[in-house]
Amino acid sequence: MSGHSKWANIKYKKAAADRKKGKIFSRLTKEIIASAKKGADPDSNVRLRQAILAAKEVNMPNINIERAIKKASGEDGSASFEDIVYEGYAPGGVAILVECLTDNRNRTAAEIRSTFEKCNGNLAGSGAVSWMFKKKSHFVVVGENADEEKLMEIVLDAGADDIQCEGGSADIYGPPECHEAISKALSDAKIATEESGVTQIPDNYNEVKDVSSARQVLALLDALEELDDVQAVFSNFDAPQSVLDQIAGQ
Repeated sequence: MSGHSKWANIKYKKAAADRKKGKIFSRLTKEIIASAKKGADPDSNVRLRQAILAAKEVNMPNINIERAIKKASGEDGSASFEDIVYEGYAPGGVAILVECLTDNRNRTAAEIRSTFEKCNGNLAGSGAVSWMFKKKSHFVVVGENADEEKLMEIVLDAGADDIQCEGGSADIYGPPECHEAISKALSDAKIATEESGVTQIPDNYNEVKDVSSARQVLALLDALEELDDVQAVFSNFDAPQSVLDQIAGQ
């Protein structure tokens, strides 16, 4: 259980910054609404149950969760979102997946296309890059509990199949269907998570060694993250630490 992409550290920092901006609440609210459209009972709706769990992990107030579920049922205004996944390439041939929840497909498509074009990327057809990724349940643990042996004893029986530790941070991965079991195992052990959810992990990473190209990739990823209809952005981007340090210092 080893081998940790430097890009994972950047993703972690980006997720932390995202929470500070409050955008995570907006994204989780939309996810709850979309999930509840298929049934307002979390006991029989796995997607809704996972969305509520993710909301509670970032301390979203219960009233916000309840309001989102009511919106989905039509009890508190109307809301209708659909899932759309866009695929494309960033400079350097980096593969990108963009998961969206939108109430206006045309608006979202135009924004995604424009963002790719402005940042020197290219949209691709369905299936062009998705085959390079696998869905995984993902948890981030930081601090004294980010210990591989300790975490293995706690989460392996719950279904986790990979733990990667580096720099005081541990990434725990497992099948999507094991998300609740792993979350419960961590909770029972009184281990807090900095981040959790179902993510897309690339089979292989594309290392970009050119500073200019790497900067363009990061600019595209950040621009996509900022779009209101975007729920998550995944890529197979990686870069040597020396390249990342140069970008961070400029």
